Amino acid sequence: MAESWNKKDREQKKKKAKKDKAEKMQERKDKTKGSFDDMIAYLDENGNLSPTPPDPRKRVEVKLEDIQIGVPEYVPPTQAELTRTGKVTFFNTAKGFGFIKDHVSQESIFVHANNLSVAIKENDKVTFEVEPGQRGPMAVNVKLVS
Repeated sequence: MAESWNKKDREQKKKKAKKDKAEKMQERKDKTKGSFDDMIAYLDENGNLSPTPPDPRKRVEVKLEDIQIGVPEYVPPTQAELTRTGKVTFFNTAKGFGFIKDHVSQESIFVHANNLSVAIKENDKVTFEVEPGQRGPMAVNVKLVS
């Protein structure tokens, strides 16, 4: 459709645009109007936002002494906590490496012949410690379980 160039049409278009703009502005104002109660959000007992106030019967009292701010003191793990048990799933004696499956985590851990105290073979039960290696966890101090 071709644009009209006469003055009357331009004025009508300006009035229509001005009217549309005023209507949109009024709609935005109407959306933001609301009561104070509509704007309030509450936290429930689990810390989630809720439109209703929490039930006072579910309120839990916390003692001031139980609140710990900061990082707890580091307690180094004991030797018994570091030592794991597992089963040798694969060991190549010619190449000097293999894998041990941890009994607790079912994680497969690499073991090298340099970290053995005695020779091991597949299906042997062993105790070991885990240290980070170049490509992931690595078993060290590997010993046979009798």
